[in-house]
Amino acid sequence: MASAALTAGGIARRSRTRGFLDRLRSGDEVAHLVTLTFAASILLITVLLVIELWGSSAQARHQFGWGFLLGRIWDPVMGEFGALPFIYGTLVTSLLSLLMALPVGLGAAIFLSEMAPPRVSDALTFVIELLAAVPSVIYGLLGIFVLVPLMRDTVQPALERTLGFLPLFHGGNYGVGVLTASVVLAIMILPFIVSISREALLAVPREQREAALAIGATRWEATWQVVVPFARLGILGSAFLALARALGETMAVTMVIGNDPRIGPSLFAPGYSIAAIIANEFTEATADLHLSALVELGLVLFVLTFVINGLARLLILATTRRGTAQS
Repeated sequence: MASAALTAGGIARRSRTRGFLDRLRSGDEVAHLVTLTFAASILLITVLLVIELWGSSAQARHQFGWGFLLGRIWDPVMGEFGALPFIYGTLVTSLLSLLMALPVGLGAAIFLSEMAPPRVSDALTFVIELLAAVPSVIYGLLGIFVLVPLMRDTVQPALERTLGFLPLFHGGNYGVGVLTASVVLAIMILPFIVSISREALLAVPREQREAALAIGATRWEATWQVVVPFARLGILGSAFLALARALGETMAVTMVIGNDPRIGPSLFAPGYSIAAIIANEFTEATADLHLSALVELGLVLFVLTFVINGLARLLILATTRRGTAQS
């Protein structure tokens, strides 16, 4: 009995070895190992990046603790560093840009996916994708030479005359400031919202549209009451991706936000963002504590963008699977 069991075990091992060699010769095992290595390298890079940011920010974390996130003073000369003005500027400009870009982007996506003729839709989609590839410094230059004078001479005075009783729209009209940076960001993230929302709308099964039209709904009613609610997770995912893009934007925001590390109630006032302070001061920082504080700001920004991108990907995946299951 024992010898028979040993013989059977040896045959099974030889069979597994022969099967592995066959897969190796056919290329399946090599392809699996190569692609697994590529996938693991992405995870490894992410982990190494977090480790580097965490280790390089150790001095600031130990000295300021959680107070770093709530501090309002940023004074490299005195060695006082607080991240709240930059977190505030980053979040306010990003959220305002999303509020401005989302309605326009959703309307454009509905037109391209549901209303426009195929040729027009394809042509406009190509142009929108080109806009997404424009370098951010170009948007910054357009912001300085076109948007800043327009905001200073026309938009901000008009807002102050009509809504000046609110602290948000009262203050000096400098042109540069939080509102101007938000408008530039809205223009930059608009192509992302349009492209991803359009794909989410196109993923809605055709039967949903046909069923709504069959019971007497107009084309617009079928789109707004059936197609858009069905694709809401994908649309929400496009908003999250656009928000993550806005959170990490550097050059365009740096050129038009004013770069003033103070928190003010007015949207006309200059502000600062996390990406802008890192870009402006990292090359000039000489003190170890200053460098550590800047790296900790990078860590905060990394965590924010990582979480938002992860949520967006999950929402888009859920929408795609839902559409596939019901098609």
